[in-house]
Parts: sequence; structure tokens; C-alpha cells
Amino acid sequence: MSHDELVNYYKINFALIKFHNYTLEDLENMLPWERELYVILVENWVKEQNDEARERQSKQRGK
Repeated sequence: MSHDELVNYYKINFALIKFHNYTLEDLENMLPWERELYVILVENWVKEQNDEARERQSKQRGK
């Protein structure tokens, strides 16, 4: 694993623990494909939340 991959691994773990209520034990016990799937699901959820927030802001500006 390269340095960049390792840094990214810890950043993702931190975000999943801090903001999405996973524990380090949860993450370490996941199979690699399972972890990747959850990361993709969380990324999609965050994108949807950001899109909805932008939409609400644009509606408020239009009033």
C-alpha cells in the first residue's frame, strides 16, 4: 500500500467513525469489498445531502 493510499484509508476511517457512527472495530471486521460498498453508499448519501442543501439554498434566494 502506498503512502497516499494509507493516508486515504485513515481519512476515510476517521470520517466513517466521526460522522457516520461506525466503530473502528466495525471497519476492521469488514471484508474489503464490504468496506468499499459502505464507503460508496456513504459517498452517495453525502452527495445527495449536499445537492438537497444547495437546492434549498437556491429556493430561499429566489423568494
